[in-house]
Amino acid sequence: MSTVEQVFRECERARAEGVLIQKVSDSDKEFHFQNWVQDRLNSCQLNYDDPGRNTYPDFRLVNFPEGYEVKGLAWPGRDANYDSNSQVPSGEHNGREVYYVFGRYPKDVKGMDAYPVTDLVVCHGSFLNADSDYVHKNKSFRGFGSYGDILVRDRKMYVVPTPFYLASGTVGLSTLIVPDTFEPESPDLVQVGEIERVEVEKVVSSYEFNLQTNEMIRHFVPNPKAGQVHRFRAYRTLGHGEQNEVRLSDEAVRYAEGLELGDG
Repeated sequence: MSTVEQVFRECERARAEGVLIQKVSDSDKEFHFQNWVQDRLNSCQLNYDDPGRNTYPDFRLVNFPEGYEVKGLAWPGRDANYDSNSQVPSGEHNGREVYYVFGRYPKDVKGMDAYPVTDLVVCHGSFLNADSDYVHKNKSFRGFGSYGDILVRDRKMYVVPTPFYLASGTVGLSTLIVPDTFEPESPDLVQVGEIERVEVEKVVSSYEFNLQTNEMIRHFVPNPKAGQVHRFRAYRTLGHGEQNEVRLSDEAVRYAEGLELGDG
């Protein structure tokens, strides 16, 4: 069985059996679900480099060229997109294939030391962004201000749609979304849907920010892969919601057709 199948099936098992997320602290918004996923990797007996705040992906496997980035989301709440600090998602990074583990948990957990995983999606990074060539760099310049000695840092944050926004049919279940070239090795992994994402005609190549008017101007270039279709398949384990079809959400379809939707 492939590594990602092992990880997905263990996450699916733990969620279905009610294995709870353990609270780290009242202010923690990051490590509680990450720790839950770490326990799943341990259950699969997978070796990984120790995660850190500035490592990407969070868990880099030692014996396999794979990594797992973890995103916990309170629900109901902001789950249509997430802030990706200084890292654009991709399906490949430094020679590793990257998978994302998204998990939703109840929003109101005050007074609770542990709480359930409402639903989860394990998806290939290319489902979020097909480009793996972009290299993020923070830049800065000095010369701002009346004395010319203030440093301005360009520290980019990327706001990325989540699979809960992109795909319908995921509520209350566990779903694996992978490229259509992926061949499951587990006989009870059932396909529950197909999703196509199409590359846009133009992509942003640069931007400028006017410090006097606070306006940001984007510059576009033709996308050499315009119109290319990236096909993905959704899977579940037999007996765990295979009757619920997964498809591209209506919101994602409307956005792809150029309608104004706002930031979600």
